[in-house]
Amino acid sequence: MPASRSPDAGTLYIVATPIGNLGDISQRAIEVLDRVDCIAAEDTRHTQRLLQALGLHKPLLALHEHNERHKHEQVLERLAGGESIALVSDAGTPLISDPGFILVRAAREAGLPVVPMPGPCAIVTALSAAGLPTDRFTFEGFLPTKRKARHDALMALRSEPRTMVFYEAPHRIRETVDTLVEVMGGERPLVLARELTKAFETYYSGSAGQVVEQLAQDDYAEKGEYVVMLAGAPEQSDSEARAVDTDRLLATLLKEVPVKVAARLAAEITGEARNALYQRALELK
Repeated sequence: MPASRSPDAGTLYIVATPIGNLGDISQRAIEVLDRVDCIAAEDTRHTQRLLQALGLHKPLLALHEHNERHKHEQVLERLAGGESIALVSDAGTPLISDPGFILVRAAREAGLPVVPMPGPCAIVTALSAAGLPTDRFTFEGFLPTKRKARHDALMALRSEPRTMVFYEAPHRIRETVDTLVEVMGGERPLVLARELTKAFETYYSGSAGQVVEQLAQDDYAEKGEYVVMLAGAPEQSDSEARAVDTDRLLATLLKEVPVKVAARLAAEITGEARNALYQRALELK
């Protein structure tokens, strides 16, 4: 059953803003920003520049990842009091790897209306021009910054059949792509999009190994935010899938027991020949 709303409650508008090119903001978004009582912004300085470019003047309220847990209640009180508030992030659609989830969830739970203003989104923009399958994809946000954690996160996605999309900071892009090659292999199709909708918009594409070379040859590779798009794992035959599962089982066992014991246990679990598993365990070790 839909949550009831107070008749004098204001509306929370989720407003998508340009990811680079000011011309991408919709007329509807401009009209909403012009008529709301207040704008909740991830970075008020950034949003102030946007408003100045649009010729608008509005009160701003800082709402970011460090204060959202306690600041959202203030926003709810103002909405319940009849004010209309727009939520914006620094660029693109709010809540997509940006703050806002706590506020939107609380607003809905309180029966307050939440209205989205569709517009720019780096994920969709990049995918539309990447040339990778887009009928199914998974967005994984930012990968962990520490090498081992990033490696483990990618290992968990190694068999993912859908196109995978990540965000990445420019100073980590080379290291991240190196890890992609290490985990996924150098032949997996990879596309990187940098500086989307801006003057120096750039795409790097090809196999993951080729993209490593393209980055190495570009003196400007560490400038601008990245969308990283990796093709999903190719379909495997039943025998190939079993081999992957057996390798994963052996790799797990080898962390705890000697090669001989790992091979014996794997043979008992899978029914495969112990000698063959022993040789494979030696290779993995």
